[in-house]
Amino acid sequence: MDLPRIFTIRERSHRIHNPFTPAKLATLGQALHLAPGTRVLDLASGSGEMLCTWARDHGVTGTGVDISTVFTEEARARAAELGVADRVTFVHDDAVGYVSDEPVDLVSCLGATWIGDGAAGTIELLARSLRPGGLMLIGEPYWRREVPDEETARACHAGSKADFRLLPELVEQFGELGYDVVEMVLADGDSWDRYQAAQWLNLRRWLDRNPGDELAAEVRAELTAEPARYTRYQREYLGWGVFALMAR
Repeated sequence: MDLPRIFTIRERSHRIHNPFTPAKLATLGQALHLAPGTRVLDLASGSGEMLCTWARDHGVTGTGVDISTVFTEEARARAAELGVADRVTFVHDDAVGYVSDEPVDLVSCLGATWIGDGAAGTIELLARSLRPGGLMLIGEPYWRREVPDEETARACHAGSKADFRLLPELVEQFGELGYDVVEMVLADGDSWDRYQAAQWLNLRRWLDRNPGDELAAEVRAELTAEPARYTRYQREYLGWGVFALMAR
């Protein structure tokens, strides 16, 4: 049980596996007014930056669950580095269907709503671990403006235009599912660049070290195509944000 190698090659230098900078992540934590001792469950927790920095800065406690062995080990190392290993735990497991043994104060899934087959299913899954009146965080893509055709949608890594919604429609969807949107922090052009462009350097450095690897041709093809695809399509059309929800 693990992520395909290409994911860890692509994002090897990343501490945050979505288009958020450390400043954006800190802004989100501050905006939520987290109380010391807040219990958190973070599904698809990646390298654990949210839990680790919020444990340091706000005194939260909690558990992160991720399918990647590499990212889980990085999360544990980050917790030790920041001196919060006694407050946060990282579990190598499949986040699909994962439910906390006891209700938590805050439950999150940032950028991996495939674990519930989309936003609606992921919200239903997260709600099973959340105490009444607790806070839910969903990180989700949206269209920044109308997408002209299916080719553009596919170039933004969507299966079709219908896979994502415009921002107002996404916010309305949360309401239709029975949740108030009580905060949001959105990625901007710079945070998207830091996420995407950093991958290109990771790919190139890996290629230089591993020219004979069985994945070398796939990595070379991605590095050749991705900068132009990202700047032509994704940077223009695709947004991403974290939305704080509370059940009505």
